[in-house]
Amino acid sequence: MSMHHIKLAINGVTREANVEPRLLLVHFLRENLNLTGTHIGCDTTSCGAYTVVLNGKPVKSCTVLAVQADGGEVMTVEGLAQNGHLHPIQERFHEEYGLQCGFCTPGMMMTTSAFLKQNPNPTEEEIRWAISGILCRCTGYVNIVKVVQYAAEKM
Repeated sequence: MSMHHIKLAINGVTREANVEPRLLLVHFLRENLNLTGTHIGCDTTSCGAYTVVLNGKPVKSCTVLAVQADGGEVMTVEGLAQNGHLHPIQERFHEEYGLQCGFCTPGMMMTTSAFLKQNPNPTEEEIRWAISGILCRCTGYVNIVKVVQYAAEKM
Protein backbone atom coordinates (compact mmCIF):
# COMPACT_ATOMS: atom_id res chain seq x y z
CA MET A 1 0.00 0.00 0.00
CA SER A 2 1.31 3.43 -0.84
CA MET A 3 2.06 5.94 1.89
CA HIS A 4 0.85 9.55 1.96
CA HIS A 5 2.80 12.42 3.47
CA ILE A 6 0.71 14.54 5.83
CA LYS A 7 1.48 17.73 7.71
CA LEU A 8 -0.81 19.13 10.39
CA ALA A 9 -0.73 21.15 13.59
CA ILE A 10 -1.51 19.10 16.66
CA ASN A 11 -1.98 21.08 19.86
CA GLY A 12 -0.11 23.94 18.21
CA VAL A 13 2.88 21.84 17.12
CA THR A 14 3.46 21.05 13.44
CA ARG A 15 3.76 17.33 12.86
CA GLU A 16 4.61 15.47 9.67
CA ALA A 17 4.40 11.78 8.90
CA ASN A 18 4.00 9.22 6.17
CA VAL A 19 0.80 7.29 6.74
CA GLU A 20 -1.27 4.64 5.02
CA PRO A 21 -4.34 6.18 3.39
CA ARG A 22 -6.68 4.04 5.51
CA LEU A 23 -5.17 5.05 8.90
CA LEU A 24 -7.80 6.61 11.16
CA LEU A 25 -6.97 9.88 12.88
CA VAL A 26 -7.52 8.29 16.30
CA HIS A 27 -4.88 5.64 15.55
CA PHE A 28 -2.49 8.25 14.17
CA LEU A 29 -2.82 10.28 17.38
CA ARG A 30 -2.51 7.34 19.74
CA GLU A 31 -0.04 5.09 17.95
CA ASN A 32 2.10 7.42 15.86
CA LEU A 33 2.20 10.40 18.24
CA ASN A 34 1.58 8.65 21.58
CA LEU A 35 -1.24 11.08 22.42
CA THR A 36 -3.33 8.55 24.31
CA GLY A 37 -5.77 10.99 25.91
CA THR A 38 -8.13 10.41 22.99
CA HIS A 39 -9.84 7.19 23.99
CA ILE A 40 -10.99 4.35 21.77
CA GLY A 41 -14.41 3.22 22.87
CA CYS A 42 -16.98 1.43 20.83
CA ASP A 43 -15.66 1.07 17.26
CA THR A 44 -19.14 2.11 16.06
CA THR A 45 -18.91 5.93 16.49
CA SER A 46 -21.58 5.82 19.21
CA CYS A 47 -19.54 6.61 22.31
CA GLY A 48 -17.89 9.93 21.46
CA ALA A 49 -14.80 9.09 23.51
CA TYR A 50 -12.82 9.59 20.28
CA THR A 51 -13.76 13.28 20.00
CA VAL A 52 -11.07 15.81 19.10
CA VAL A 53 -11.36 19.32 17.69
CA LEU A 54 -10.43 19.52 14.01
CA ASN A 55 -10.28 22.98 12.48
CA GLY A 56 -12.42 24.34 15.32
CA LYS A 57 -15.13 21.68 15.20
CA PRO A 58 -15.55 18.59 17.37
CA VAL A 59 -15.22 15.41 15.31
CA LYS A 60 -15.14 11.74 16.15
CA SER A 61 -11.58 10.88 15.22
CA CYS A 62 -12.65 7.30 14.59
CA THR A 63 -14.54 8.53 11.50
CA VAL A 64 -11.79 10.72 10.06
CA LEU A 65 -8.81 9.43 8.15
CA ALA A 66 -5.45 10.95 9.06
CA VAL A 67 -5.04 12.03 5.43
CA GLN A 68 -8.29 14.00 5.67
CA ALA A 69 -6.74 16.08 8.46
CA ASP A 70 -3.74 16.96 6.28
CA GLY A 71 -3.11 20.70 6.45
CA GLY A 72 -5.50 21.08 9.37
CA GLU A 73 -5.33 21.92 13.05
CA VAL A 74 -6.14 19.26 15.63
CA MET A 75 -6.62 19.85 19.33
CA THR A 76 -6.63 16.88 21.67
CA VAL A 77 -7.27 16.80 25.39
CA GLU A 78 -3.50 17.05 25.91
CA GLY A 79 -3.60 20.51 24.33
CA LEU A 80 -6.21 22.05 26.65
CA ALA A 81 -3.82 22.95 29.48
CA GLN A 82 -1.62 25.94 28.65
CA ASN A 83 1.62 27.04 30.33
CA GLY A 84 1.16 24.56 33.16
CA HIS A 85 -2.36 25.77 33.96
CA LEU A 86 -5.45 23.67 33.55
CA HIS A 87 -8.09 24.90 31.14
CA PRO A 88 -11.27 26.08 32.96
CA ILE A 89 -13.09 23.02 31.62
CA GLN A 90 -10.47 20.72 33.14
CA GLU A 91 -10.60 22.61 36.44
CA ARG A 92 -14.36 22.36 36.60
CA PHE A 93 -14.47 18.66 35.76
CA HIS A 94 -12.21 18.15 38.77
CA GLU A 95 -13.88 20.61 41.14
CA GLU A 96 -17.50 19.82 40.30
CA TYR A 97 -17.12 16.01 40.16
CA GLY A 98 -17.95 15.88 36.47
CA LEU A 99 -16.44 12.46 36.03
CA GLN A 100 -16.54 9.07 37.59
CA CYS A 101 -14.69 6.44 35.58
CA GLY A 102 -13.24 9.16 33.32
CA PHE A 103 -13.53 7.23 30.08
CA CYS A 104 -15.80 9.76 28.34
CA THR A 105 -14.07 12.78 29.89
CA PRO A 106 -11.62 13.61 27.05
CA GLY A 107 -14.46 13.55 24.53
CA MET A 108 -16.65 15.63 26.84
CA MET A 109 -13.87 18.17 27.36
CA MET A 110 -13.11 18.54 23.67
CA THR A 111 -16.77 18.83 22.72
CA THR A 112 -17.35 21.36 25.50
CA SER A 113 -14.32 23.47 24.56
CA ALA A 114 -15.49 23.81 20.95
CA PHE A 115 -19.11 24.34 22.03
CA LEU A 116 -18.30 27.16 24.47
CA LYS A 117 -16.30 28.99 21.81
CA GLN A 118 -19.43 28.99 19.63
CA ASN A 119 -21.91 29.56 22.46
CA PRO A 120 -20.31 31.24 25.50
CA ASN A 121 -23.58 31.58 27.42
CA PRO A 122 -25.57 28.39 26.80
CA THR A 123 -28.83 27.27 28.32
CA GLU A 124 -29.06 23.89 30.03
CA GLU A 125 -30.96 22.54 27.02
CA GLU A 126 -28.23 23.75 24.63
CA ILE A 127 -25.57 22.11 26.81
CA ARG A 128 -27.43 18.82 26.89
CA TRP A 129 -27.82 18.92 23.11
CA ALA A 130 -24.11 19.74 22.61
CA ILE A 131 -22.92 16.78 24.71
CA SER A 132 -25.58 14.37 23.46
CA GLY A 133 -23.08 12.68 21.14
CA ILE A 134 -20.89 11.58 24.06
CA LEU A 135 -21.98 8.47 25.93
CA CYS A 136 -21.42 8.55 29.70
CA ARG A 137 -22.36 5.36 31.49
CA CYS A 138 -21.61 6.60 35.02
CA THR A 139 -22.80 10.09 35.84
CA GLY A 140 -26.30 10.70 34.56
CA TYR A 141 -24.89 13.92 33.07
CA VAL A 142 -26.13 16.16 35.93
CA ASN A 143 -22.66 17.16 37.12
CA ILE A 144 -21.36 17.36 33.57
CA VAL A 145 -24.02 19.95 32.75
CA LYS A 146 -22.98 21.88 35.90
CA VAL A 147 -19.35 21.67 34.78
CA VAL A 148 -20.19 23.23 31.44
CA GLN A 149 -22.25 25.96 33.09
CA TYR A 150 -19.47 26.84 35.53
CA ALA A 151 -16.79 26.66 32.82
CA ALA A 152 -18.85 29.06 30.68
CA GLU A 153 -18.95 31.52 33.58
CA LYS A 154 -15.21 31.28 34.14
CA MET A 155 -14.31 31.51 30.46
